[in-house]
Amino acid sequence: MAAIDVTEASFQTDVLDKSNEAAVVVDLWAEWCGPCKTLGPILEKVIDATGGKVVLAKVDVDANPGLSDAFKVQSIPAVYAMKDGKVVDGFMGAQSEAAVQEFVDKLLPTQEENAVADLLAAGDEASLRIALGMEPANEDVIVALGDLMVADGRGDEALALLERIPESDRTRKVAAAARVGETPTDDHDATLTALLDRVKDDDEARQQFVDLLELMGAEDPRTAEYRKQLTRRLF
Repeated sequence: MAAIDVTEASFQTDVLDKSNEAAVVVDLWAEWCGPCKTLGPILEKVIDATGGKVVLAKVDVDANPGLSDAFKVQSIPAVYAMKDGKVVDGFMGAQSEAAVQEFVDKLLPTQEENAVADLLAAGDEASLRIALGMEPANEDVIVALGDLMVADGRGDEALALLERIPESDRTRKVAAAARVGETPTDDHDATLTALLDRVKDDDEARQQFVDLLELMGAEDPRTAEYRKQLTRRLF
């Protein structure tokens, strides 16, 4: 897999977002830097051999001074490993191929992580329950299993499962679907309008209103307006 040339504009997508899927090694370099030219091909060779399990992102510090400042780079080459949007390891200066190999090996998924990924890809409830037993707080597994439970009409089970992990955008959507249950495939306008008169004094009505907005999603142009109407009714 070829290295990605990253800019300040593409850093969010190419590094931060990508690091939620695979480890990303950020190589901060410059054309005038001799040691960078020595280290670069070694990084590319070792990381390419991972078959996409580790991704190489190259940042020209002269063209992207903001990223250099963000990493607080004192000298180059400077290399940082990122997972889930956070720096987990790094080094400065040229390194031997053996040292780079050791650095990259620590970033590769473990056998257990590979097994969980395979079970998650299978996607059936039996596989997901095995994965859950291996990693009880894995959000990907819990969300996938919760979705299956909701589709099967087991909303209460899904809600109990979601309590294992902190709330996130993904878990809120599953929880909303679990509470709302099966709804007609309409645009919810009639239901939301009817609920508005009850949201101030009826906790269940307010929760249903919020859940429907969650299911509609922020991309629905009506969601923002309904949220404003909810705020006006509550305050």
